[in-house]
Amino acid sequence: MSNYYYECSSCGMQFTANEIEDDLHYLCPLCGKAEKNKPLTGVLKVLYDYKSISKELRKDDFLNLVPGKFWTYPQLLPLVYNTKGSSRSLKGISESKLNYVRTSSEPVLKCNFNGNELLVFDDTANPTLSYKDRASVLVAAKAIQLGIKEISAASTGNAGSSLAGICARLGLKSHIFVPEKIPLGKRMQIQAFGAELYLVKSDYDHVFDLCLDVSIAKGWYNRNTAYNPLTIEGKKSSVFDMFINLGGKLPEYIIVSVGDGVIISGIYKGLFELKQLGWIKKMPKLIAVQAKGSNALVRYLKNKKFSYKPAETIADSINAGAPRNLYMAAEAVENSGGLAIEVSDAEILNAQKKSAVELGLLVEPAASASFAGYLKLLKEGVINPKSKVILMFTGNGLKDPGSVSKWNVEPKALSPEQWASKLIED
Repeated sequence: MSNYYYECSSCGMQFTANEIEDDLHYLCPLCGKAEKNKPLTGVLKVLYDYKSISKELRKDDFLNLVPGKFWTYPQLLPLVYNTKGSSRSLKGISESKLNYVRTSSEPVLKCNFNGNELLVFDDTANPTLSYKDRASVLVAAKAIQLGIKEISAASTGNAGSSLAGICARLGLKSHIFVPEKIPLGKRMQIQAFGAELYLVKSDYDHVFDLCLDVSIAKGWYNRNTAYNPLTIEGKKSSVFDMFINLGGKLPEYIIVSVGDGVIISGIYKGLFELKQLGWIKKMPKLIAVQAKGSNALVRYLKNKKFSYKPAETIADSINAGAPRNLYMAAEAVENSGGLAIEVSDAEILNAQKKSAVELGLLVEPAASASFAGYLKLLKEGVINPKSKVILMFTGNGLKDPGSVSKWNVEPKALSPEQWASKLIED
């Protein structure tokens, strides 16, 4: 018998693990829909018996775990463990392989910004240099346990390069569908990892739909964000790592850039579980930051209606006209007492430069959007400079060198004699 079950986020119906996984249901079997250019309905949530877990797993023991080793808390994962022996191990995957795909052990950085402490959750040093590894690892582990060897994903870049890299490390085959305008660094990552790459002359929303259609026809296990409930489960691990790194003391605000809405939903899921276990009394407020050219969540929270609008922003990782996990993302913001704001591409690039120059952290535009949101909230007086805040930095800046080139002048090469003349004799 499994230690977890599934619940539909739309109709509330509950299902056993076997009912969902034996026939590879991704969305609710009763009401789930994946319609073109619309958010998903019937997204499944993985739930556990938190009352029993709180008796078995003590907070102090949890805080002594090592961040990045997600498999060390089996009570809170939808995976199968070996029950023989004194210590539980993940069925079908060795400890050495798991260590090969683990995320950073020290993700929380304490930075000084304008004389105040600013926390940064830095996922730019993960196996493929992005937050998306948290979801890819869990999806890949589930595929192995289900006996599946080929996985597909639609991506603006990071999820695709993440899945490609994780599959390469675990001996699986990946199929990655991406928009034609994918940043060169991310496309080269995907190709270098040996994935089958499908470059599509369209935007991410259409790529997502194409990937679903082909995956169903070919029988590939699908990693599409939110469509596969394991993506949300994987992303909650950041909260657990944050909780461990900060000794059980979470910040007042967590600022997250939002595209499809799965990262913020995963963060909320982790906070929800810590609260269910009685380990925290109050959740941090979740601040969702979107680009002005891709602001479906901001619009939805204002009028509670979704209307499709093609997205366009330099921050490709949060470029989504139809956020697939829109409804759960909205719930995360509202239930945590947070808010959603939008920032311009110019503000995003300015924050990228400021992060690199003043914090020494080079991140891609989608990650610097969280910093841009923080700067905007400081300016508007919504957040106090002394407030305890953590920024989610979700992707390395070298994944998109084109954005970095926008605020760096092309250097001019001089001969040794010319440099000597310029630097010494002048």
